[in-house]
Amino acid sequence: MSPFSHRDPRRGGRLAADWAPDSWRRRPAAQQPEYDDPAALAAAVAELARLPPLVTSWEVELLKGQLAEAAAGQRFLLQGGDCAESFADCTSATIAAKLKILLQMSLVLVHGSKRRVIRVGRFVGQYAKPRSQPAEERDGQVLPAYRGDIVNHPEFSPESRRPDPQLLLRGYERAALTLNFVRALIDGGFADLHHPEYWRLDFARDAPLAAEYQRRVAAIADSLRFMETLAGQRLGELGRIDFFASHEGLHLLYEQAQTRQVPHREGWYDLTTHFPWIGMRTADPGSAHVEFFRGVSNPIAVKVGPAMTPEWLGELIDRLDPHAEPGRLTLIHRFGADQIARCLPPLVEAVRRRGRRLLWTCDPMHGNTETTPEGIKTRRFDRILSELEQAFDLHERLGGHLGGVHFELTGEDVTECVGGACGLAPADLKRAYRSQVDPRLNYEQALEMALLIARRMAGAAR
Repeated sequence: MSPFSHRDPRRGGRLAADWAPDSWRRRPAAQQPEYDDPAALAAAVAELARLPPLVTSWEVELLKGQLAEAAAGQRFLLQGGDCAESFADCTSATIAAKLKILLQMSLVLVHGSKRRVIRVGRFVGQYAKPRSQPAEERDGQVLPAYRGDIVNHPEFSPESRRPDPQLLLRGYERAALTLNFVRALIDGGFADLHHPEYWRLDFARDAPLAAEYQRRVAAIADSLRFMETLAGQRLGELGRIDFFASHEGLHLLYEQAQTRQVPHREGWYDLTTHFPWIGMRTADPGSAHVEFFRGVSNPIAVKVGPAMTPEWLGELIDRLDPHAEPGRLTLIHRFGADQIARCLPPLVEAVRRRGRRLLWTCDPMHGNTETTPEGIKTRRFDRILSELEQAFDLHERLGGHLGGVHFELTGEDVTECVGGACGLAPADLKRAYRSQVDPRLNYEQALEMALLIARRMAGAAR
């Protein structure tokens, strides 16, 4: 048995012997803001801890079961959303647009792969962002870096960049409003396969691949009518879907405040989200983030970049998933198109040597970020696609399979990534560049990417 756990006789389950929701405080904690009013911070965290959870343990366990099926090749994970959510974007139109593009992409992937798709929104709490430097200098003035709306504000002034504990509560409230609206849309039939026309976005009607998308929608509708004719009744369960939320579990006080035990279940659950992940900047096995997440019962993802070694990855697996629980651990690799062929195989072999069947997914965004001569961060569609295609090939060659994809995207008509069938050029970036942190695929680019993945998966299935 792992030295990190024991069997608790009171609950009959495996719980960490030396773990508590606040045991991370004894470890080095990277990427945490520095607040200048400890009393105000403690009051905000205490209030957050008294508020109802954002998600439920049964939803968390449902997702864990589906992720286990994806690791076995029975499902495919689609995870997507904003690089960093903004409080200002907590509007019905913006939320509906993000949900629409995920639904459309999943519809395309289901049709192409003939597999059920797990839909996970990279929102409902993606308000904190890691930064390369703790401070930013402009014209000789040095201020704290912008760390996301849950910490401070992007405007470059001393007041705006001061970490504000009250923003923790504002972040919780925005996440609750977003999740409530998403659930209302889904329960109200927004995702009904009988009415995919509800998912259209007006500005994309003339997109280059719109016709192919409509052909796929028509084929699904024909299949649905055929099934209902055979059954002699409407298939009502197709009127709703499962939807799960995820965010990077970066701000540990926020995560801890909503971590609790629930009746009739073992262990502790981080109920800010269904599916938190650990980024490369906070994935040291001895770090506060790994310490915190090893003790919660949620499924956990870890970002894996070029610096990750087989030994490092092995230690993370041992700490985060000591009992090889199905669905517990997902690895999201993000190497870049030029490095994936070199970096991925040793890590896949390291997992195989441990006898593990984990869920491998590809984030083709972060390793392909570049800066234009004008100083604008962007990503090229062809390089994103190249990394994805290589990921499919490499996993197959290594005797496994790619079980999912992870995109930074939006349902809006932004101009942040170049290329794709819509033909965005570097000169177009300034037209509608809205991201405060990283560039995202717009609606047309995201749907095109889903169509190309579906073509690839349909060919592999034959």
